[in-house]
Amino acid sequence: MSFLDREHSVAPPGFNRWLVPPAALAVHLSIGQIYAYSVFNKPLSEYGGWSLLALGVIFQLAIAVLGASAAIFGKWVERVGPRRTMFTAACFFAGGFLVAALGVATKQLWLVYLGNGLLGGIGLGLGYISPVSTLIKWFPDRPGVATGMAIMGFGGGALIASPLSVTLMNRFGGGVPANGITATFVTLGLIYLVFMLFGAFTIRVPRPGWTPAGYTASNANVPGHGMITNANVTVDTAMRTPQFWLLFAVLFLNVTAGIGILGQASVMIQEMFPGGPNHPAVTAAAAAGFVGLLSLFNMGGRFLWSSLSDRLGRKTTYAVFFALGAVLYFLIPITGHQGSVVLFILCAAIIISMYGGGFATVPAYLRDLFGTLNVGAIHGRLLLAWSAAAIVGPYLVNGLRQSQINAGVPTADAYDLTMHIMVGLLILGFLCNLLVRPVDPRYYIQPTDASLPTDSTLGATRPSGD
Repeated sequence: MSFLDREHSVAPPGFNRWLVPPAALAVHLSIGQIYAYSVFNKPLSEYGGWSLLALGVIFQLAIAVLGASAAIFGKWVERVGPRRTMFTAACFFAGGFLVAALGVATKQLWLVYLGNGLLGGIGLGLGYISPVSTLIKWFPDRPGVATGMAIMGFGGGALIASPLSVTLMNRFGGGVPANGITATFVTLGLIYLVFMLFGAFTIRVPRPGWTPAGYTASNANVPGHGMITNANVTVDTAMRTPQFWLLFAVLFLNVTAGIGILGQASVMIQEMFPGGPNHPAVTAAAAAGFVGLLSLFNMGGRFLWSSLSDRLGRKTTYAVFFALGAVLYFLIPITGHQGSVVLFILCAAIIISMYGGGFATVPAYLRDLFGTLNVGAIHGRLLLAWSAAAIVGPYLVNGLRQSQINAGVPTADAYDLTMHIMVGLLILGFLCNLLVRPVDPRYYIQPTDASLPTDSTLGATRPSGD
């Protein structure tokens, strides 16, 4: 298995760096399937007699394990390189489907938890961070574009996985999806294994000293960015800086705001617009179309906003997320009271684009502050904020909605309090982002420290600006 070692994946002279994004996309489009997992819930419930509440744990477990595994194995990822990491991710993610298939066939829900939840979650975490850190090293001149290319695939994976999964269940089940789940899980496991192995075997890392043509550290800083360093900070040291915890809060608050709407979008639009004398109610079919539209904005926002961040700067981009997001969340209850479905859809779509954009922009933000050496490991630990937000966000929407209804508030108005709380959280996020400053040089790796790993971009210069 030595061909998986980092030294065997170093790019030869003349290698075209644009061959790396397809390898990253192959992995992210595969693991992005987790966003489409809900298509299995109803068939699983019918086949195994399991409650939807119990089945909902699978997605929550997978996302929690994603954050935990990214944090735990981040240093290992940086040490062994992207090829071995992506190979391992493929084995865990695809193998999780095979274990889950056994659980369905034997009607053992714990095996489905083990397969798609635990094993699949480990594959998610490893597969998520490794391509991103590799692309950042290949595109030091455009880190926002680089991270957007990969993480856009994660957001768009559901657009492929959802219709594919439904088609397979119907075909294998003879028109009864519940009867085709086992075969569908096996087929998906094999399909994703092939695509993720393609990514693992084609990924390359730049050789020491490589830089893009015409690129130098001195011309990397676009005027106004002011946050980019040419030095490096190790992952353990990064966690001792205020910048890491400010970005932890920034990611947590941005994701909390977006994931609440994303997880409740279909129900929310139907309840906020139940119909009246001057406008019809939003149907279930229209609500499903709304969810699909949000998926497109989630995917597109990942590339658009992260690419814009190369020109605006990461700090400015996040300031836009929080300031504009607060305004849009304030408007959402008003759209419901006035019956303006179009304005509601517009507000929600922009919010979700910034939700996706926040995921794609934060790795470049970390690269700006901490350098490229341990950016994958630092990113992995920061993703714990995602795991926490995946719990808090849905609770704020679902839990507070129910408490409002229990208090006698009309269903159409039950989201008002939640939306106003979101405004407060986004204002807090704006302040956290405002406090971010360049990392103090005392945290930098010194180039004379032979005990530390080397990287082609090592240096000890101060950040330019600010």
